[in-house]
Amino acid sequence: MIEQPSPNHGERRGPVDMLLLHYTDMVRAQDAADLLCDPAAQVSAHYVVGEDGRVWRLVDEDRRAWHAGVSWWAGETDINSRSIGIEIANRGHSHGYGPFPEVQMLAVMALCREILARHRIPAHRVLGHSDVAPGRKVDPGHLFDWRGLARAGIGLFPDRLAPAVLGEAEAVAALARIGYRTGAPSFADPVSRMALNGFRRHWEPLSLGQPYDPRGAAMLQQVAQMCVPPEKPFA
Repeated sequence: MIEQPSPNHGERRGPVDMLLLHYTDMVRAQDAADLLCDPAAQVSAHYVVGEDGRVWRLVDEDRRAWHAGVSWWAGETDINSRSIGIEIANRGHSHGYGPFPEVQMLAVMALCREILARHRIPAHRVLGHSDVAPGRKVDPGHLFDWRGLARAGIGLFPDRLAPAVLGEAEAVAALARIGYRTGAPSFADPVSRMALNGFRRHWEPLSLGQPYDPRGAAMLQQVAQMCVPPEKPFA
C-alpha cells in the first residue's frame, strides 16, 4: 500500500453502503494519484489501483472522497457520502481503452474484499461510475470483468438465466427497482434510455447500441429480482 494522502475530502453525511468503481482515463496511475491529490482539482478517491497491482491509499474510508460527481442511485444524490471510491488505472476512452490486466484485477479483488469486510455493502450496491451517472460517465467501461468480480464474491452477476419477456414499461420498472434513475415508462424517454445503457455497460455490454428487445430481458429480470429482499420478489 502506497500512502499518498489527498487533502480533497470532507465529512460523510450518511453510512457507507456502496462501493463505486471507476477507471482513471489517464496514461499513468501515478499521474492519476497526483491529480486526485491536487487541491486545485477538487477531486479524489479513496484508492487507486495500478496496472501492475500497486495500490495507493489517498483518503481514509471514514472520510467523504470526491469521486462520484453529479450522480443518482435509488433516490440518493450524495453518492460520495454513501460510497467508497476506487480508481482503476486504465487509459480509458480518451487514450486508447483496453483490457484490465490480470494482476490488476487480482489487486482490485483483494482490495474490495478488505473493504467489504469492514463495511456492510450489499452485493447489488457494488457499482460502476456509469451506473450512477449513465448520461455522463462510461467507466469502468464495457471491458471491465464484472462477472469475474462477482465470482470472487464481490458484487452481483447472475450466471443462470431463465428466459424472460418484459415490455418497455416493465423493463423501465425493473431498472428503477435495481436503482437506476428512470423517466417515462418507455425507452423513447432519454432518462430511461440512459438507465438502460448504464445497465448494459455493467451486465450486457454486447447489447450496447442495439434496440431494446422485450424477448431478451432475462438478465434484466434476474438482476432486478436479486436486488429485492426475498420476501418481496420482483414480478
